[in-house]
Amino acid sequence: MEIFNGVQQAIASKINNQSTISNWKDWKWQLKHSISTIEQFEKLTGIDFSEEEKGKLGKTLDKFPLSITPYYASLISQENYKNDPVFIQSFANINELNVLNTDLADPLSEDRDSPEVGITHRYPDRVLFHVSNVCAMYCRHCTRKRKVGDVDFVPSKEQLQKGIEYIKKTPQVRDVLLSGGDPLMLPDSKIDWLLSELSAIPHVEVVRIGTRMPVVLPYRITDNLINILKKYQPLWINTHFNHPREMTSSAKEAVRKLADGGFPVGNQTVLLANVNDCPRIMKHLVHKLVQNRVRPYYLYQCDLSEGLSHFRTPVGKGIEIMESLIGHTSGFSVPTYVIDAPGGGGKIPVMPNYIISWSTDKVVLRNYEGVITTYKEPDHYENKFCDRDCENCNLELNLQESDEMKSLGIEKLLSDSDASISLIPEDNERYNRREE
Repeated sequence: MEIFNGVQQAIASKINNQSTISNWKDWKWQLKHSISTIEQFEKLTGIDFSEEEKGKLGKTLDKFPLSITPYYASLISQENYKNDPVFIQSFANINELNVLNTDLADPLSEDRDSPEVGITHRYPDRVLFHVSNVCAMYCRHCTRKRKVGDVDFVPSKEQLQKGIEYIKKTPQVRDVLLSGGDPLMLPDSKIDWLLSELSAIPHVEVVRIGTRMPVVLPYRITDNLINILKKYQPLWINTHFNHPREMTSSAKEAVRKLADGGFPVGNQTVLLANVNDCPRIMKHLVHKLVQNRVRPYYLYQCDLSEGLSHFRTPVGKGIEIMESLIGHTSGFSVPTYVIDAPGGGGKIPVMPNYIISWSTDKVVLRNYEGVITTYKEPDHYENKFCDRDCENCNLELNLQESDEMKSLGIEKLLSDSDASISLIPEDNERYNRREE
């Protein structure tokens, strides 16, 4: 019979002496017993704070609330908790009250780019659909700290319908990203309804879900949820692992279910001081991800949200990490390092520069080892002037899928779907005379 590990057993027994492994792996039980106070945290983890610390931490929680699942709390190293990456990401820090002049409540101007409540429309062909402000855990580095714990925004179907109607009347939207909060905090029935509504919109080609559930509450990825999601392909899942220690056996099982369900799974990591700002940690993380069929997608520079200054690293640290990955590990293991531009400019790639110089006929490049080489440009390339007159362009602009059912040779004569009755050799003189 499956049993708890020691830390999980200790935490579960402190919550309820009758707790079983089935309780522990029940995501609703986990949410019901989420840690939201300093006192709960001390009781369940055995970590004690001084009265002075508790006073300062209480002020932090007055501004930025606390919520940690018992599962995620069980990953904290009690012996060295102050340097533990799980603790740093999940528990309050008095430095969150240090709001700099450069900090912004809404650093990405999501509210200003919102044509409808819950919708952020920044890029031409896609929208971000905020479907909840509630998360299983309130990450201390969250870019939307202004919304975290806003219980007044757990939208009803009527509120969500307004966002759906905006998408319906905006035909250029081909990609919808469900975000929050965490979309998987919604009940299965509402997720089913929401995906059903979106999949019925003809111009919506793909739906994405951004969730941290595989990391902080992997038991949410139930067989029933997978069966619901499988009805609405193509569906892409992006999750948020920041450190190798988060890839537990339960997390592996969650992403296995998603991958086996046929969903492409990506990961968005945030570069965080004292958590993962180390080339060795980041390389180990991306290797853990691809080993479990999760593609590293983005490495984010930490945003300028209020109270995050202690998490931010210099951009140079991110460049150093990218230098340690590119060429040093598989290309599909390397995320794109981006800064989400303050003011709503969108994601800007910030990568090492491998072009040293170039002229009219040569490009000088360097590789990850420092080898310098040249690439000779073509001598006879004629740049085609584009006047945007696509209807009269002589390039191949038939963008539809190719027909795989075309018959050739004898197959063509045998096919009931082809009206041909004979095959005529090229340059047949008799047929050429007919055409003269």
